[in-house]
Amino acid sequence: MGKRVAIAAIGTMGDVQPFVALSVALRKRGFSVVLSTTGDFEEFVTSHGIEFHNLGGDIQAFIRQSQFDNAMSKNLLLYAPKLLRDGQNILKEACRQLWAATQGADAVVFHQTTNFAIDIAEALDIPAIMTAFQPINPTGEFPYFGYDGPPLDPLFNRISIDPLFNRLSYVVQAAQQSYYDFPRDRMRAKLLGLRSRKRSGFTKNARGERIPALHAYSPTISPRPGDWPETTIVTGFWRLDDATGWEPDETFQKFLAAGEKPIYLGFGSMPWGAARNTEIILKALQLWGGRVVIGRGWGGIRAEDLPASVFSIAKAPHTKLFEHVKAVVHHGGAGTTHTGLYAGKPTFVVPQFFDQPYWGRRVFELGCGPPPVRLRKLTPGILASALDELATDKSYELAALDVREKLMLEDGTGLAVDVIEETIAEYPASFYEEAMGAAS
Repeated sequence: MGKRVAIAAIGTMGDVQPFVALSVALRKRGFSVVLSTTGDFEEFVTSHGIEFHNLGGDIQAFIRQSQFDNAMSKNLLLYAPKLLRDGQNILKEACRQLWAATQGADAVVFHQTTNFAIDIAEALDIPAIMTAFQPINPTGEFPYFGYDGPPLDPLFNRISIDPLFNRLSYVVQAAQQSYYDFPRDRMRAKLLGLRSRKRSGFTKNARGERIPALHAYSPTISPRPGDWPETTIVTGFWRLDDATGWEPDETFQKFLAAGEKPIYLGFGSMPWGAARNTEIILKALQLWGGRVVIGRGWGGIRAEDLPASVFSIAKAPHTKLFEHVKAVVHHGGAGTTHTGLYAGKPTFVVPQFFDQPYWGRRVFELGCGPPPVRLRKLTPGILASALDELATDKSYELAALDVREKLMLEDGTGLAVDVIEETIAEYPASFYEEAMGAAS
């Protein structure tokens, strides 16, 4: 019987979908897999033939609540405390559920938001393998991905302070890590019966040893820094092939046939500022005059307000939908960014928070689109200008097609499975089990 891998992930569709891709690759390699995530993704996981375990909660409902919109658009200090408490309650329940899901597993692969998996692996004496969809290991080559300030001028106009500043910028990440550590500290003793240990962050176990860290994005888009430890691997993106058989329906086909290829526009999974978003889009389309396909998702776009030059689509896999557009405008999540570039589409990123500004900068630095503009700073004029550039600037298209050719040579899930297989084989407890099996 093949080895069993437990996977833990909490987040939006962009966080969960790559783990489904990894699960499919593991099963093809002969592993038994259980994917543990929140209940709103059960149907999505099981539709790909993957065993599902509910970590509790509903991330979509958590994000849609008014507190989130108020915190992001009105007063973060006023509304954030309740969100933090609710989020930590989700994490505590997830830890209890993951403990049940990992029984009998040979390894646990976890998203960085579920780093309590490190303690569960310690209690079960199995290896833990961390996963991130953005560069989180400190490096002197670039700042923490959440940094969105201007580049620094050289000291005395000749001494570069970038490496020092870049490393210091990761202090922000260490502070954010404490949010996940609070429930983790309590669960170590209460649930797992483990002694209190020095906090180890994302990439170290309780003994201070580095654990494998799989960075599931493309090295073509974000090259691996030379000062990272050997345990940190950039695998390539974990791309999920479409299994829905989706094709444009009759109404969408008529829209596509009625004019030139449209540009895709969607603000992703975050439903903040729906009224403002719709107003900006409407005014931008009046200024630009072109055709657009809008993906509503959880993004709060009001379809009833849109003109005839816009087709609103409630749900479609990006891997298929992007085949029918000339360019894409989106929030800059890692998954959507990779999918757009896999399709070879010029891209304009309108980031909101977390890693989205980083991916927006990378798209621009690769020459695949205009400079990113934060959603809170977006105006109808800026959006109209970006749409026009995407439609007319051939350099963006050529750069995106060049990136696509390189991406198609990568095998992110294949390399990830290799690392997981090797980690299980080299774990000390595995040697003991093999020896006992040989002796019997």
